[in-house]
This record gives sequence, C-alpha cells and structure tokens, in this order.
Amino acid sequence: DICKATGEFKGIKCTVKLTVINRVATVELVPSSSALVLKALGEPPRDRKKDKANEVVAVHDGDLTLDAVIDIARTMRPRSLARTLAGGVKEILG
Repeated sequence: DICKATGEFKGIKCTVKLTVINRVATVELVPSSSALVLKALGEPPRDRKKDKANEVVAVHDGDLTLDAVIDIARTMRPRSLARTLAGGVKEILG
C-alpha cells in the first residue's frame, strides 16, 4: 500500500501518514515542500545506494515557473505558518 501511494515520488524522500482504525491501515502521503519542488523540477529518480557507493553529490538545477511555485504554496497552505498566499510563496522560494 505504501509503495502504491508513494509511486509518484519515486527516488524522493517524503513523509507517509499511517492511520490505523480497527486493524485496517490507510496510507496518506504528506509531501514536504522540498519534495514538491524536486517533483516540479522533474529530477530523475535517485538510487541512493549507487550514489553512496560513488559518493555523488546531488546537484539540483532547473527553472520553475511562478505558477508551479504558487501551486506548491497552495498544496502546503494547511501546514504553512504564513497568513497569506504571498507569504506561502515566499516560504517556498526562501
């Protein structure tokens, strides 16, 4: 179940919320802002074992549109400490 829920974030660390009610587990994905930014950048999936063996330092580069940053800020809105959407966008860019 966890593999199915996290399939779209392959190679990116993300938080999973497990809720167990009457011995039935439900999986909910709680992506962080960094995971959403990496997904928006279109980074290729990383194999951490190979990177660790070769001591490769991950460098992320690319361009994000303002619309993509605003979408990420809207997704992060319930967990953001900012009062306005503009403040949330600044948190993402920060």
